[in-house]
Amino acid sequence: MTVAVETGLWQLDAGVSTVALRHRTMWGLVTVKGTFGAVAGQGEVGPDGSATGTVTLDVASLDTKNAKRDAHLRGADFFDADHHPHITFAARSAELRDGDAVHVVGQLTVRGVSRPLSFTARLTGADAEALTLDGEFTVDRAEFGMGWNQMGMIRGLTTVAMSLRFVRATG
Repeated sequence: MTVAVETGLWQLDAGVSTVALRHRTMWGLVTVKGTFGAVAGQGEVGPDGSATGTVTLDVASLDTKNAKRDAHLRGADFFDADHHPHITFAARSAELRDGDAVHVVGQLTVRGVSRPLSFTARLTGADAEALTLDGEFTVDRAEFGMGWNQMGMIRGLTTVAMSLRFVRATG
């Protein structure tokens, strides 16, 4: 399947876009899942078909369905939302390759720490007015200053999964 994406400015449709994380805890026996309720973003597709853009997550909007855990995740041991209220991913390039595969290269910033990140997303729908990207990647939270690990319960990588719908920007 070859898809042509319209050039121009695109705005994230926060109402239908999702960014979720999952992490195995309790020595790998339990998987904690959470979703960010407040997601924003925008992008631009150039004449050559490559794209750049930014996605921003409001740390305080993380919901794991456990208020005590959510408060701890927002605190200094983890995301430190009081000092770093947003997580951002700045896509330096997103290029459509091999049908619906989109190679994304950018920079992830969490707790004021920026690290390069690249992954392959899938263009699951595109027309003149909207496009949807689905992707997943893993991060080592210790690389972003989140080393809290009481009794070795929390190890390994955190998986971030997203479904981002962009609509043509107006005005």
